Amino acid sequence: MDAYFDIFSGISGNMTLGALIDAGLSLENLKKELSKLGMKDEYEIVSKKVLKNGMSATYINVELKKHVHAHRHLHDIQEMIDKSGISKFAKEKSKEIFLNLAKAESKIHGIDINEIHFHEVGATDAIIDIVGSIIGMELLSIERIQASPIHVGTGFVESAHGKIPVPAPATMELLKGVPTYSTGIKSELTTPTGAAIITTLAESFGPRPEMRILKNSYGAGTRDLEIPNLLRLNLGEFVESNFKRDFVDVVETTIDDMNPQFYEYVMERLFEAGALDVFLTPVQMKKSRPGSNITVLVEDDSLEEIVKILLTETTTLGVRISKKIQRYCLEREIKSVETEWGKIRVKVARDRDSVLNVSPEYEDCKKVSLENNIPLKVIYNAALKAYGEVK
Repeated sequence: MDAYFDIFSGISGNMTLGALIDAGLSLENLKKELSKLGMKDEYEIVSKKVLKNGMSATYINVELKKHVHAHRHLHDIQEMIDKSGISKFAKEKSKEIFLNLAKAESKIHGIDINEIHFHEVGATDAIIDIVGSIIGMELLSIERIQASPIHVGTGFVESAHGKIPVPAPATMELLKGVPTYSTGIKSELTTPTGAAIITTLAESFGPRPEMRILKNSYGAGTRDLEIPNLLRLNLGEFVESNFKRDFVDVVETTIDDMNPQFYEYVMERLFEAGALDVFLTPVQMKKSRPGSNITVLVEDDSLEEIVKILLTETTTLGVRISKKIQRYCLEREIKSVETEWGKIRVKVARDRDSVLNVSPEYEDCKKVSLENNIPLKVIYNAALKAYGEVK
């Protein structure tokens, strides 16, 4: 079984457990396995159906008993897991998640990993959430996991160390290298526990993969928000795709009153700022004035600089932004080929082992053409021929 976690409203430990229960995981079987940790007198798992913005979901709450002492060190948790009767897989993955949490906390607080006092993430409910999630995935026979970009929220949240920003520092550390976003919702959508679970288990983060979906389930969060506070889990089979997929932002503006000589300069500035592509489209504007629509493809990290250039270097009064547009791409690589006039770079586009497109770099061909007073098309064709001989 394959699983895709659609994290449109964040992820936490209890949301993960809730989604697994909603997908058909037996609560009784889960309790039976968790009892092997030797913690039965510390908690009670309560499961109930709830509605979030009209959507049915399963809410899981780990209710703690009053005498429980919630603070544990990494070695305490590892020892508890090792001594338990849960499966070898559940032991290894649970310890891996806690180790990743400890590394994040260690870096944030600047202390040795063995000195970390886990506080919230070492509490009984977090142990149940983490170990329970691994047990649940094993019982549901989930083998491969992919996930969407992660909605993290914004604002501030209370912690054992006082008020801290959202995402929490440990969450941010765990999410390094993972695509994240915020829509301005002032709430902690993704917790350190949720971040640790999904970043440890997911093999990739990105747009929804091609998938034969057999079951959809929802795990509910505690809060009521303007969006459904749910984690969506799709279970089924991934369909292997030949193409790379990712998200880009599209920035556009339409201009009819700028000196057309400026466009070349503006495009150069945009490419220098990180634009993936820039192109102009002729348009007919109000009062039948001819104009140009500037379209820029850009990744999130360069978005602000791109917008700044368009607003300061052109005559536009505003720009339009479409966030997270999905695109399909061929895998590309640059190779250098030897011609009788010197080396020329060639861009090669592949679908796995099949070469679909070969394109000599224009600037290289132009440079060699001018230096040798030879027609550009001759240089271009020579580079194509050279690639064909060496590939």
